[in-house]
Amino acid sequence: MDSMRDRFAPVVTRLLDEDPRVAVVLAEIGADGFAEAKRRHPDRVVNVGIREQLLVGAASGMALAGMRPVAHTFASFLVERPFEQVKLDLGHQDAGAVLVSAAASFDWPAGGYTHMAPGDVALLDTLDGWTVHVPGHPDEAETLLRHAVAAGDDKVYVRLSLQSNATGRSVDGQRFLTVREGHAGVVVAVGPMLDAVLAATEGLDVTVLYATTVRPFDGDALRRAAVAAGTDVVLVEPYLAGTSTAAANDALADVPHRVLGLGVGRAELRRYGQIDEHVAAHGLDARSLRERITRFTTGAVPAGA
Repeated sequence: MDSMRDRFAPVVTRLLDEDPRVAVVLAEIGADGFAEAKRRHPDRVVNVGIREQLLVGAASGMALAGMRPVAHTFASFLVERPFEQVKLDLGHQDAGAVLVSAAASFDWPAGGYTHMAPGDVALLDTLDGWTVHVPGHPDEAETLLRHAVAAGDDKVYVRLSLQSNATGRSVDGQRFLTVREGHAGVVVAVGPMLDAVLAATEGLDVTVLYATTVRPFDGDALRRAAVAAGTDVVLVEPYLAGTSTAAANDALADVPHRVLGLGVGRAELRRYGQIDEHVAAHGLDARSLRERITRFTTGAVPAGA
């Protein structure tokens, strides 16, 4: 199966052909995938080199000139390194752009901590007005990329990852999907966490919601599920643990509830390892999730844990 990032360049290349407002801004990473697009649209495919602050600044200038820029590089270089430009050039100037990241929280462990960005969504949460898509499958990534580019002049972040669920689902860029219904709590699985959550909750009496658009947070869906299934809520996110806890609390502000935020821990793992080793170390594998979800929703430890 191809990856989310494998879909990125072909999808955006088609959008370049279809819409004269669309432009692509790169910082070396991913440039090869747009070689043909650059030949066809030399004025709308721009590689600024390894200058990430300029990447965002150039995207802002294009947006202010009436274009719909798509800026791409690794998440740590797209959100963290040029955060001042994201805050001022895009946010303060109310300039809409689509930021599309790769490498996610720890997709390239050998690259070290400089190439990891588990705090990207939490960092964007300090700013106003961002839409954040976290696809869990390449098909969903294609759909959400199209939604993002078509979203007028909105500020949109699309978080691509090598981690993926086995099958894609029909996503609309807005609402959470109900994947399983139960009566003893709600588990919200974000993007590529769905397969692990479904395996972890097999046989448990919980509702599973699937979220691929996390900002705006679909508080109505969570509230409906919690009223029907119980107000113990577990959030399983592929980035910093607790990132959406405040959003869940706000959705249930007038209802007695408990929220457990699971995700990537704050402790830095200093040995490179492999992706699955990082997943297990952060307790995001199915066995660890089952123990933590069961303990939270029932107070019991599952057999074999």
